[in-house]
Amino acid sequence: MKPVDPRRLPYEVGRAIRSHPVRQVSPNGPMRWLARGWADLMHCPLPGLLHGLAMAAFGALLVLLVRDRFWLLAGAFSGFLLVAPVVATGLYAVSRELEQGRQPTLATVLAAWHPRPPQGARLVVFGLLLALAGTGWVLTSAALITRFAAAPVNTPLDFVRVVVLAADTGFVGLFEAWLILGAALAAPIFASSVVAIPLLMDRDIAVKPAVLVSVRAALVNPLPMALWATLILLFTLLGMATALLGLVVAVPWLAHASWHAYRELVGPAPAPPPAPPAR
Repeated sequence: MKPVDPRRLPYEVGRAIRSHPVRQVSPNGPMRWLARGWADLMHCPLPGLLHGLAMAAFGALLVLLVRDRFWLLAGAFSGFLLVAPVVATGLYAVSRELEQGRQPTLATVLAAWHPRPPQGARLVVFGLLLALAGTGWVLTSAALITRFAAAPVNTPLDFVRVVVLAADTGFVGLFEAWLILGAALAAPIFASSVVAIPLLMDRDIAVKPAVLVSVRAALVNPLPMALWATLILLFTLLGMATALLGLVVAVPWLAHASWHAYRELVGPAPAPPPAPPAR
């Protein structure tokens, strides 16, 4: 699949993309982003740890509500990955302040959640779109497991026994089908959001061109983006495997690293042409 050619897009969208050029980064770029994200977390830990604690508490509430319906819980947690970038909006602002040599506070986070219009409306629209996609995956995942599982799936052990370790006779088993379906949904959402939300927060750009810039960044950098998606998944799974306590650190670490991913992948806007001399 070739990168989007701005010349073939409608004028306003193409101009917006040309104003936010995409860079090609080295395959080890995600490791740099993690290192810089960790430095940001260490320099200003309170906002990040509060975000992580809130996400861990939300996960615990989710487990409490659907603990006996793991067929729904599996989809809900994977859907969480789709909407997590919106939750990190305040931490992008923290990284931006640190980048500019200032010391951010909790007020920095709150200000990021109350941007001036139309920027705020754009963030809300994009967040609603991600939430809709996450809800769609939760329902699709639940329908797939309840329809094709050989026995009820009510606990994590049931999921492992009935879905993961099922002796399927078909070409693709239920677990493989669940993974393929999830990947088919997650890949375009990841590509369209990997830099879109920090871009929307940082610059004056509409949702559609921000999504196209994000997709273009993913297409221009397939190996770094594949590694980045894998690292996000691994960190999230490790956070969940530690009784959700690991999310307290994983969520802010990945959020700060995502800001640095955006900074490397999207170049600065070109300088405006000089004004014509006064007559």
